[in-house]
Amino acid sequence: MTTHSIVGALIVQQDTLLLGHRTPSRSFCPNVWDMFGGHIEPGEQPEQTLIRELQEELGIAPTHWINLDILTQILPEHDEDVTCYVYVVSEWDGTPSNRQPNEHTAIAWFALDQAVRLQLAHPAYPQLFARALASSKRTTL
Repeated sequence: MTTHSIVGALIVQQDTLLLGHRTPSRSFCPNVWDMFGGHIEPGEQPEQTLIRELQEELGIAPTHWINLDILTQILPEHDEDVTCYVYVVSEWDGTPSNRQPNEHTAIAWFALDQAVRLQLAHPAYPQLFARALASSKRTTL
């Protein structure tokens, strides 16, 4: 089994989350709403991946983030074990825009009650979303 490490970013502004709708052609979790991020490259630390991926996907440079959780998922159909380092990003430079339309058909801001009703990439997302919004309120008070 192959092990992959990835980074996921929950972008939080006020009481909303920025999510991306994955293209139907993606081999992993197609046609669902997901956080932004990607694979950790050899020699890269998770925080470096966070910065690189948000620049590539959204054109933003995160300036304030916290570690939220680590998700693990076994994907037998791909013979993979995936570890995802999840961060909450509450401050950044730039304006988020969809710079990777081959990865995301759309990006949008959602309140928690809207986000949990979406078709999501992982069953743990509703709880992560709630924790992300709660943690961003504590860090901005």
